[in-house]
Amino acid sequence: MLEASLSVVLPAHNEEANIEFVVRRCLEVLPRLVRDFEIVIVDDGSRDATPQIVDRLAAEDARVVALHHPVNRGYGDALMTGFAHTRGDYVMFMDSDRQFDIADLERLLPYVGRYDIVAGYRIRRRDPPLRLLYARIFNLAVRLFFGLRLRDVDCAFKVFRGDLLRGIRLEFGGALINTEILAKARRRGATLTEVGVHHYPRLVGRQSGGSFRVVFRAMRNFLRLWWKVLRMPRD
Repeated sequence: MLEASLSVVLPAHNEEANIEFVVRRCLEVLPRLVRDFEIVIVDDGSRDATPQIVDRLAAEDARVVALHHPVNRGYGDALMTGFAHTRGDYVMFMDSDRQFDIADLERLLPYVGRYDIVAGYRIRRRDPPLRLLYARIFNLAVRLFFGLRLRDVDCAFKVFRGDLLRGIRLEFGGALINTEILAKARRRGATLTEVGVHHYPRLVGRQSGGSFRVVFRAMRNFLRLWWKVLRMPRD
């Protein structure tokens, strides 16, 4: 068991079919793994019943915090809002679409405290072929430009030292949120390890992260982030 506090950030956009299952699964599993925890849900301008569901869950359990964006601001901004409202010694985030299981946190816990960042990688990624192609190209670009030799940069199952994460000035958000966090943290000398986690097919709902619009915007910002990180002083 982790003898420290953990904040779990769950970004959610139009996840009415998934969010309650994910939160209740967290409430079931986390007491066995962590001494103290909170679940911070960020409703990112959802147009379905997600806002009402997360408000109800927060009203039912004091360990659940519900935050709302009035309009959809994107995945990265949702995470940034969640991070800013965390109080845990450690902070993790996980997608709200049921493609990850919070129980896999047990795989990461032996490394929490030994490393500043414990990053999950999807042992077998269950996504459409085009999305997998984007991921391979992107991972290669991140390795070449930022020197981040990770198997799965964008895996949405990571644990960070809380003060480290909250101390990083995040500027780009969007689809580059993982790259920005990891690149800036490593520039500061943060230590990192990767651990395999399970990944499941999306059962309901719709993915948006692999759309051409999102990919194009990420490509446009990629070089801006690279130049910004290159100019950062090393700790």
